Amino acid sequence: MKLFYDLHIHSCLSPCGNEDMTPANIAAMAALKGLDVIALTDHNSCKNCPAAEYFAKEYGILFLPGMEICTLEEVHAVCLFPNLEKAMKFDEYVYGRLIPFPNREEIFGRQQVYNKEDLPCGTVPNLLINSTQISFDNLWELVRSFEGVMFPAHIEKASNSLISNLGFVPPDSQFQTAEVKDTHKLLELKKANPYLESCQIITNSDAHYLQDIQESIFTIEVEEKTVEGVIRALL
Repeated sequence: MKLFYDLHIHSCLSPCGNEDMTPANIAAMAALKGLDVIALTDHNSCKNCPAAEYFAKEYGILFLPGMEICTLEEVHAVCLFPNLEKAMKFDEYVYGRLIPFPNREEIFGRQQVYNKEDLPCGTVPNLLINSTQISFDNLWELVRSFEGVMFPAHIEKASNSLISNLGFVPPDSQFQTAEVKDTHKLLELKKANPYLESCQIITNSDAHYLQDIQESIFTIEVEEKTVEGVIRALL
């Protein structure tokens, strides 16, 4: 079974996310664009996932709670979980290891938590775009301990990517999926990093604005249309 997907979307909880990126608006736009499955992946936080899951269900869209973590090396990686319970426990774990620096809204933007009425109900005090004290080397096993899956984000980017920050793909890596937004660079990436030859390559929007949420272009092959089915397809 093939599903149209976008597994890397930011809400208004991410300080760089547009304030129109509320959970209800994200779900509505995903439905308008014909997506079957989406994931909410704010920077170092899962706190808008409960509301996003609620609205995704309203629109008949399969939803995965997630996070885009920033590791100790400032490598960005997408982490996805089988349910809200696991995601919120991971959220608590990560926030306790986030470099504590107060957010300054006038500089970085607001970090808004929304409820199931799609209204702001709080903010996150520490700046979410900081790095954490979690190393990339340990991230795969850490996420798996929460029954989730991890893949490095936008690996072709010149900043905050696995290749730009580490200089290469570690040969002892365990991830089986990698995200490439600009697929024109894929051949070059594979030549320089043979590990990617055995990886499934996916393309997500990394949307910070509603209009940037992915169109129904890319599909992922799953055995069943469930959250667990999507996670298995990424392992």
